[in-house]
Amino acid sequence: MNRIKEVLEERGIKQTWLAEKLGKSFCMVNSYVCNRRQPSLEVLFEIAKILNVDPKELIKSN
Repeated sequence: MNRIKEVLEERGIKQTWLAEKLGKSFCMVNSYVCNRRQPSLEVLFEIAKILNVDPKELIKSN
């Protein structure tokens, strides 16, 4: 599970903007945000870099 949705909401960032920056489709980013699909570690690190956060902030701890 990831916290991408929470981080985007905290920062007021739209999924479409993130999709454009990642070079991924909106549908793919939406599947990450809704936790229907998990990004690879490489993509997770790229998202963290784009959002300027520690990758750990994007991962839910149990």
